[in-house]
Amino acid sequence: MLGVTVAGIPLQNPVIPASGTFGYGYEMARFFDLNRLGGIALKGTTWEARYGNELPRIAECESGMLNAIGLQNPGAQAVVADELPRLACVFTGPLIANVSGFSIDEYIKTALCFDDHADILEINVSCPNVKHGGMAFGVSPEGAASVCRAVKSACKTPVFMKLSPNVTDIAEIAMACEEAGADGISLINTLLGMVIDPKSGKPIVSTKMAGFSGPAVKPVAVRMVYQVYERVGIPIIGAGGIATADDVIEMMSAGASAVQVGTQNLVDPWACIRILDDLPRKLSEYGIDTISKIIGRAHG
Repeated sequence: MLGVTVAGIPLQNPVIPASGTFGYGYEMARFFDLNRLGGIALKGTTWEARYGNELPRIAECESGMLNAIGLQNPGAQAVVADELPRLACVFTGPLIANVSGFSIDEYIKTALCFDDHADILEINVSCPNVKHGGMAFGVSPEGAASVCRAVKSACKTPVFMKLSPNVTDIAEIAMACEEAGADGISLINTLLGMVIDPKSGKPIVSTKMAGFSGPAVKPVAVRMVYQVYERVGIPIIGAGGIATADDVIEMMSAGASAVQVGTQNLVDPWACIRILDDLPRKLSEYGIDTISKIIGRAHG
């Protein structure tokens, strides 16, 4: 009932914790059996270790949160040497390596580091919280395609391009990635937002503007998944505001083959399991016998 296939990779269900909200996965094994998940998206990783942005870099707001973590991570080689073996002790399902960079060469080096260890390379050209690289590549078709083409030429693992919603025409960028050889698209990353302290009149996070995520962004994410599905023939992993089984069904109806649960993991560490527990009941209630049949049903 819940099985899906994404770029030739079978998933026992379409529910995947999103990058940046689940660490490197093994930390969450104390809460539940990780092997119930459809897959795990690893924390965003760069070639060199990064401290990230200065504090404060988190701010709660109505219907969501802002984060300006800035890709804090120990570096790709440390992740492969130290983090992945720990994860392998508690999880045997598909892994999505979220790869970031500050130049095309860095994207290639980092992607190659995961080429023998991940089932999907999720190439992050959409992080709004770094000054160079990241979203700088993802806001134009040419930039996103150049990264995609370079990584595809170097790696054998399927490449999914993670796109930014902070653009005028996300479908055009997705099409350019498909033409450059992408095996799939992940969307959306965070919107660019801002929170100001009413007492001081100053922005709360150190970067002033930061990535906005949570329930409030879901209609934007659904709309963008719908638009991209209309224009490309490669699979989509949808993300943005997913918190319930109904949200999963909505996102897949728009065209996603699988979904990522992000901010809700920070509110409720059991979010993915609660969704998985409720999905069969919801599908039965709506007369759906196989979840893969609903992919893209909003079209036509």
